[in-house]
Amino acid sequence: MDAYFEPVIWPEDKFLEEADSYQQCEICTQKSRVIWGEGNPEAPVFVILDNPGAREDKDGNEYVCATRQTLQTALHQATLAADDIYLTYLLKCRPLRRYNKEEVRAFSKPFLIRQIERMQPKFIVCLGDVVTQTMFNDKDACVKKLRGLWHVILGYPCMVSYHPLAVRRRPNLMHQFMEDWNMLAQQL
Repeated sequence: MDAYFEPVIWPEDKFLEEADSYQQCEICTQKSRVIWGEGNPEAPVFVILDNPGAREDKDGNEYVCATRQTLQTALHQATLAADDIYLTYLLKCRPLRRYNKEEVRAFSKPFLIRQIERMQPKFIVCLGDVVTQTMFNDKDACVKKLRGLWHVILGYPCMVSYHPLAVRRRPNLMHQFMEDWNMLAQQL
């Protein structure tokens, strides 16, 4: 990782009217909030993670979690600008308790699809097996087999790569993670 790169807090996307109806999801509680996305809503690259992580520390101060630190460092190393990225989530709330994963993913996917259709990015990036399986409609789809190649989802060019937290926990994946981001940078 680049020791000289300082991750930034991406601006959160405004709370959309559609997010009100997402609050009917089983993972939404009084303590959770809907996170529609962050970064540049007009960005050419639409990055999808499984769900939002912690956004504030125990004292309520905003911070950049480990997932976003790893992701932003990779983007920086691939010379992708922060304005080129819009980060969103399959699940729009951070799960704070156990939940029925299949039902919640099925409930959440149409919101994500409408978001993609409305934003019309140039590229979609699926990070991690959960997002990949959901977006490819294939419970056996896995990053290991699909990464390094271009695919098409909803009519958009799509790449698949490891979840940034997996890369952080298993540094041996960083080389492949960077190959994927460099592949995208060449297309931009």
